[in-house]
Amino acid sequence: VQLQASGGGLVQAGGSLKLSCAASGRTFSSYGLGWFRQAPGKEREFVAGISWSGRSTYYADSMKGRFTISRDNAKNTVSLQMNSLKPEDTAVYYCAAQYLASGSSRSSTAYDYWGQGTLVTVSS
Repeated sequence: VQLQASGGGLVQAGGSLKLSCAASGRTFSSYGLGWFRQAPGKEREFVAGISWSGRSTYYADSMKGRFTISRDNAKNTVSLQMNSLKPEDTAVYYCAAQYLASGSSRSSTAYDYWGQGTLVTVSS
């Protein structure tokens, strides 16, 4: 499966952005999906994940209550709604797919496919 992330940009602290990731391939619904991010000089970190069905979602503690992950298997897309953004949310955000998985894995090495990343910059 190929992934294409979009929706990044510059936003003020407290604002919102919605990232989208479009996937190619007929077996999209067989993949658990995740969003990761990587800030300059830091390791890639887990942001949120969603199961193949969309019924189960997972979040890093610092994103709970602010970010919402969702997917539309009919449109082969996964989204990340980000609210109450903070300057420390500034990073390149990546979508990732893991075959026949729940989306609960917080390890980047568990994911099989990656999008190219989209930059989110939050100004103070």
